[in-house]
Amino acid sequence: MSTRLATGGRLLNRGKQVTFRFNGKYLKGFEGDTLASALLANDQMLMGRSFKYHRPRGVVASGAEEPNALVGLGKGARFEPNQRVTTTELFDGLQAESQNHWPSLDYDIGAVNTYLSRFLPAGFYYKMFLYPRAFWKHVYEPFIRMSAGLGKAPTQGDADRYEHFNATVDVLVIGGGVAGLQAALATGRSGARVLLLEQTAHWGGRAPVDGGTVDGQPIDAWIATAVSELETMSNVTLRLRCMGAGVYDHGYVLGYERLGDHAPTQDGPRHRLWKIRTKQIVTATGAIERPLSFAGNDIPGVMLASALRDYAVNWGVSVGDRVVIATNNDDAYRTAITLRGLGLAVPVILDARASGGGALADQARALGIRVENGKAIAKVKGGKRVTGVAICSQAGEGGVLDVVACDAVAMSGGWSPVVHLWSHCGGKLIWDADQAMFRPDPDRAPTGADGQPMVIAAGAANGALDLALALADGDLAGRAAAQAAGHKPMTGKAPVAEQQIEAPIAPVWMMPQGASYGLRSKAWLDFQNDVKVSDVQLAAQEGFTSVEHAKRYTTLGMATDQGKLSNINGLATLAKSLNTDIPSVGTTTFRPPYTPISMGAIAGEARGDIFQPLRCTPLHDWHAAQGAYWEPVGHWRRPYCYPRTGESHFDAVSREVKQTRASLGLLDASTLGKLVVKGPDAGRFLDMLYTNMMSTLPVGKCRYGLMCSENGFLMDDGVVARMSEDTWLCHTTTGGADRIHAHMEEWLQTEWWDWKVYVANVTEAWAQFAVVGPNARKVLEKLGGMDVSKDTLPFMQWAEGTLGDVPARVFRISFSGELSYEIAVPASHGRAFWNRLMQEGAEFGVMPYGTEALHVMRAEKGFIMIGDETDGTIIPQDLGLGWAISKKKEDYIGKRGQERSHMVNPNRWQLVGLETLDGSTLPDGAYAVADGTNANGQRNTEGRVTSTYHSPTLERGIAMGLVLNGPARMGEVITFGKTDGTEVKARIVDQVFYDKDGVKQNV
Repeated sequence: MSTRLATGGRLLNRGKQVTFRFNGKYLKGFEGDTLASALLANDQMLMGRSFKYHRPRGVVASGAEEPNALVGLGKGARFEPNQRVTTTELFDGLQAESQNHWPSLDYDIGAVNTYLSRFLPAGFYYKMFLYPRAFWKHVYEPFIRMSAGLGKAPTQGDADRYEHFNATVDVLVIGGGVAGLQAALATGRSGARVLLLEQTAHWGGRAPVDGGTVDGQPIDAWIATAVSELETMSNVTLRLRCMGAGVYDHGYVLGYERLGDHAPTQDGPRHRLWKIRTKQIVTATGAIERPLSFAGNDIPGVMLASALRDYAVNWGVSVGDRVVIATNNDDAYRTAITLRGLGLAVPVILDARASGGGALADQARALGIRVENGKAIAKVKGGKRVTGVAICSQAGEGGVLDVVACDAVAMSGGWSPVVHLWSHCGGKLIWDADQAMFRPDPDRAPTGADGQPMVIAAGAANGALDLALALADGDLAGRAAAQAAGHKPMTGKAPVAEQQIEAPIAPVWMMPQGASYGLRSKAWLDFQNDVKVSDVQLAAQEGFTSVEHAKRYTTLGMATDQGKLSNINGLATLAKSLNTDIPSVGTTTFRPPYTPISMGAIAGEARGDIFQPLRCTPLHDWHAAQGAYWEPVGHWRRPYCYPRTGESHFDAVSREVKQTRASLGLLDASTLGKLVVKGPDAGRFLDMLYTNMMSTLPVGKCRYGLMCSENGFLMDDGVVARMSEDTWLCHTTTGGADRIHAHMEEWLQTEWWDWKVYVANVTEAWAQFAVVGPNARKVLEKLGGMDVSKDTLPFMQWAEGTLGDVPARVFRISFSGELSYEIAVPASHGRAFWNRLMQEGAEFGVMPYGTEALHVMRAEKGFIMIGDETDGTIIPQDLGLGWAISKKKEDYIGKRGQERSHMVNPNRWQLVGLETLDGSTLPDGAYAVADGTNANGQRNTEGRVTSTYHSPTLERGIAMGLVLNGPARMGEVITFGKTDGTEVKARIVDQVFYDKDGVKQNV
């Protein structure tokens, strides 16, 4: 029976009792308990139900590898499902609910699946739900959705806060056990900047539980001394409750810190996601004990031997008064010795090895513990808790030899190094037959950009399971990491611990060895997903011989513990079924994160009002004060129009267009992307990015440019200005600034990394205003300071100087077809300069205009808009922009894509103008219908509307569209369908509706 021991529990504060609830029942624990240890101390052996068969399950481990005991924590806005009781620290008021059962944990109707298991073998879902197909939507899919998952999804928004943190160090040490501590000491003493992460709340790992001495002092004292020294080093940072989640390329690592889970009422963020850049990584992540497969190894009370030892030593919990131990190695004897020292009974140790054991086995025998070599568990007796074990020969001969009453079983199948982080970034593994484990292969370590090893495994994570070996290995790893990071390690000896020689492990994966999948009683590999030994054997029999295929066919290792317990045993079972060895089978892929990360930590501060922060121009408040109606454009909000009292948006847009064309209008164009491209190779870089030549652009002049994707599709356009011999300023669309900046950086970093080019996004450094209309030049002349006459500053040129005492760049460009200047001033001068423009323009009736007026005027001129005339399938030639494609240069991004047969097909849809016969405005996106039907029985189409507006200038509807062979069909009338079923006829015309010769913009 589980109970709290009268003494012991090195992590407990017995002076502070806490109250918590499990399934509505009030229970008591102590400060320092985990939820698992507190539940066990209250004799709560049953903690959950398995996924497939709803079998009763209790805790089997003591750390992050726990597959069974997952609960829902908290209530309301702080509810979170699928939390491990083994890693949940107890606090006063904690509320937990078990999962995956109905109507209750003790009496779950889903347990009937156990009796149907012979009809639910591996691959059942793949076979069953194929036929009849008519059943899928109404029978199979609802059933699967109802059955899917373990816990219930939260229904309220998360009430907690989260944050991201960036860190740059020389050496990152992951794991705060003795090897990690020694590695951090060796590195820190060299002067390197060190960050040490430990996922639990305590330093030292397993060493304080297993005992030993270092340099003549108890292991606890050595750990305290080591931590104390590290804390005094200004170049070393220590973080508890912080997991190394994933290792990525170029020394990038994610850390996951749980700041408030153990104290939810404290102020501050709950979790923190660390984004770490480092030169060297030491993975001292320890090892995980493997279970053994035998009939009934999933019954509550069957645990890993190391876990049972942890609960006794760390938390003073007796999982059972009588514990039977099953093992294939010496380490499990430590559990027997520990339990006997605490006054608990160990009726028998069943050692699958035919002979002996090491010094630990001799010590157990000296304590009077019965040791049976060559023996195994035939079956664990019990239902919701262990009541006894049946003993048999490991060879599988002779049937049941004995039955021993007990209330707990400790199993140990050996140890597996935690190689996940080593493997994340390409580190390879080697099979160590002597220790029956996969461990890191130092000759195939993950490398950095320079090709040198970047990750070093240390301690148990490197296969050094003994205390003395782990310390020595940690010291070597720390020194090597310091040296690789450019620091000189200090001379000195590594700490010395007495090495304890153990007898070799026997590669036993199942008890007894002759068991097959025909056994009536079930032996489990994956506890959470209910994967049996027989399932893997069946997968091999049915041809799923690849370890990756077998994993997916059986769901082995696909539970929330990601195979931490089941992986090696599953590989061994598959290897045996295929009559090969484990190295030939290989391993499945290890992917980050090592353990689950909360969605809140991934999002960080990006929630609520700052989920997607709005970007504001220097005039944002001014626009709001004028009653602007906002339009979302990327992360910006731009004025759509400025409606006056009693005025509709349609009327406001019409007024703004007419005033601008008649006299003077102002547009806030600060949101347009502004990318500075600089360097000796900037010209040839831009020649590759744009379809036309930019390297030949003279200083002081501007050129319109098109940018295409690798497939040849048009992705952005804008005006490029040459600022100096080695500097260009590229304007992009508002929504394209960040995207095009990233596009440029990707090509520079991955293809042309040796080109000398620097790109800077200066979009928000400048406020930019379009001064448009017949009186645009006059208002600038009133400001004074620069000559903006036609002869000094003709169309498509720019100049730098001072306007109205404000430093400015003046670009003589137009997107409206009118006389126009775009003026860029430093953002800090933006509001003041705008006020001057409004003041000096008052005599011309100046008024601001919004994005819709901008779009109407550009459509009147036949100018394209990225996102309207383009949709990711359009090439420049479709839009009549062949003139913007250079015939002089050999290549540009997208050139070969545009030469594919589909791209040069003469029957592509091409850009034209459209005028309705009745003067009405075509619906946006309407399709031109044609005779006949397509393969789907739908009416054929021969074009679509891309932009459509009512033109206040022309007082009728105008539109642009893509039409089959459109330019060759000028004057032809085609029919467009409306959503209400009616049709409207339109004539194909030139897309330039206003001032085709450009007289007004060149005045």
